[in-house]
Amino acid sequence: MKRGIIILSICAVISLAYFTASKWAIHHKTLTFVDPLRSDRTVTIDLAVRRDREMESIAEMIDLPVAILSHGNTVKNTEYSFLANVFAARGYMVVSIQHDLETDDPMVTKVGEEFVGRRMQYNRGIFNIMFAVDELKKRYPNADYRHLTLIGHSNGGDISMYFAKLHPDLVKKVVTLDNLRVPFVTDGTVKILSFRSKDPVFKADPGVVPSDEICAKAGIKVVRTEFQHNDLSDRGPDRVKAAIGASVQAFLDEDEGSSIPLLTAAAPDRVASSPSPKTERKN
Repeated sequence: MKRGIIILSICAVISLAYFTASKWAIHHKTLTFVDPLRSDRTVTIDLAVRRDREMESIAEMIDLPVAILSHGNTVKNTEYSFLANVFAARGYMVVSIQHDLETDDPMVTKVGEEFVGRRMQYNRGIFNIMFAVDELKKRYPNADYRHLTLIGHSNGGDISMYFAKLHPDLVKKVVTLDNLRVPFVTDGTVKILSFRSKDPVFKADPGVVPSDEICAKAGIKVVRTEFQHNDLSDRGPDRVKAAIGASVQAFLDEDEGSSIPLLTAAAPDRVASSPSPKTERKN
């Protein structure tokens, strides 16, 4: 009888642990800020964070590492959940910023100009990042905003690289998915991982991706894939997202170690659903 009670107690503890783990999973929340210095421009973010790490930060036990994710042209900020969840599972607070608004003028490529005329979009993205960070400091003061990890696809990758060029003192790592316009930071101050597509349409401008020799000297890791440019988001096949996720994990392991504290298999409360495929243009 006593043995049966002990077994039932153990089962109850296991069940409780399983239930608790499911509740302490990654969760996403949408926050919208209004920037009065830019004619009340709205800056909306999708924030992904593990519940246990968020509570530890609130309790002033840890400073959350921060990852800023920037989307590609015509792709929404919520369409990179496969990457946001990789970083959130490792304890990052992931901030996916919606840079483009419906009221913004369409992006126009100007051949012959620096960055084919996209400096305005890059500057706007940098303002969005700095403004979002300032607002998040009020809600999440116990996060490390001095050593940012920047993640970006296509135009978002160019925003990330441009930010790292202008503010290297604030950036620790950059992960880009096929950025095409802004040359890499090559002085070794920022750790860089870049995935390159094999796409007949989307080609990097000359000088964007450094030579193998420069990459080796600067500690830059370039992964040349067989993937299409527009597959490097939630819209892409599962095999593409799985391969990118595994490479990102290995990249982070090199710097942070492979041990992830608690809930390594925590499933997200919500995975952003993939919309019907649309073609990303003029990247």
